[in-house]
Amino acid sequence: MELLVMSLRLFFSPTSRAILLLSLVLLVSKFSLATTLSNETDKHALLEFKSLIHDNPNFLASWNESFQFCQWVGVTCGLKHQRVVGLNLKDLKLVGTISPHLGNLSFLRSLNLANNSFSGRIPSEVGHLIRLQNLNLSHNSLEGEIPVNLSHCSNLVNLDLQYNNLVQQIPSELGSLSNLEILCLANNHLSGRFPPTLGNLSSLQQLWFAENNLEGEIPNTVAQMTSLKYFRVELNHLSGVFPASLYNLSSLTFICLTYNNFAGNLKPEIGIALPNLQVIWWGGNQFTGSFPASLANASGLEQVDMGGNQFTGNIPMSFGNLQNLQRLNAYGNLLGNRSVDDLSFLSSLTNCSHLGWLDVSYNLLGGELPNSIANLSTQLTWLQLGGNFIGGRIPMRISNLTILGWK
Repeated sequence: MELLVMSLRLFFSPTSRAILLLSLVLLVSKFSLATTLSNETDKHALLEFKSLIHDNPNFLASWNESFQFCQWVGVTCGLKHQRVVGLNLKDLKLVGTISPHLGNLSFLRSLNLANNSFSGRIPSEVGHLIRLQNLNLSHNSLEGEIPVNLSHCSNLVNLDLQYNNLVQQIPSELGSLSNLEILCLANNHLSGRFPPTLGNLSSLQQLWFAENNLEGEIPNTVAQMTSLKYFRVELNHLSGVFPASLYNLSSLTFICLTYNNFAGNLKPEIGIALPNLQVIWWGGNQFTGSFPASLANASGLEQVDMGGNQFTGNIPMSFGNLQNLQRLNAYGNLLGNRSVDDLSFLSSLTNCSHLGWLDVSYNLLGGELPNSIANLSTQLTWLQLGGNFIGGRIPMRISNLTILGWK
């Protein structure tokens, strides 16, 4: 007991308290110094970034010593550490290149430089931003390849690089971004094949690769993208049959395969497999066979564009069940057989109260124009029937048309 009392007296002696107080002061000073150095790192990175920008409207005038950097235009800091967590400079008409020093903003969660005139390459140092969740560099003039080490940004949810001049292949390493929900690489000059590793993106909801130079078939691994709703690969050089992997993605609401080299028949049960479809754009390919009547099972369907293919048979009467249908484009196919019944589908479409666009021109449709065409939606402003073998007169009651193609 006496030993315990002596120990307590020693611990609470003036000398011990002084040592303890000194230790605490040193610890706080060290933390304060580290925070100051970190803040200076962020400030330096921002100034280096500004040094490579031609800011003609002077939007970045506040980026100077007169203001604390957390108050600079476009800069957002976290409340706890006063570190830069957001940099939003979209739509500011900025011209220049992207400084690699941005890679030193180690707390950055969102970087948005969209709709400016940045050129040059995307610095690989962006891959150091391991906290980054949103990267939007769209609508610029960026060149070179997509940095492979963007795959190190494992927290990315949105990656938007569309409308630039990026080249070479889509890095297969992007398939490791397991949190990614939006991947937009449209309107670049990307080439090569669709990376099978992207099938690992099970959280992905939107994929947009339109207007590039991609070739080959869509890999079967796309079937693993079980959250996918939006799939756009139009204006590439992709080939093969309608991607079998897409039939497994019942969550899809938007599919666009327009102007590629896809061919073959569609599965008759496609509308059952994809009941949530709202928009299907498949024009400008070499699809054959008949229009699947099961598409009417996708009751929310708003737009159907199958023009410029080789579909045969008739437009299914069941399309009249699509209450939300706004646009039906089937021009330039082999529909009909010059028969008197070829236009019977028009009567069923009178149930589609939102229909505004109907184009069945340049097919093999025959028969006389039915009187029921006058009962088509009052919303109908575009009707193209030319390039067929249709007779009869046009009812005067469809005077709301803006465009009428008849002969």
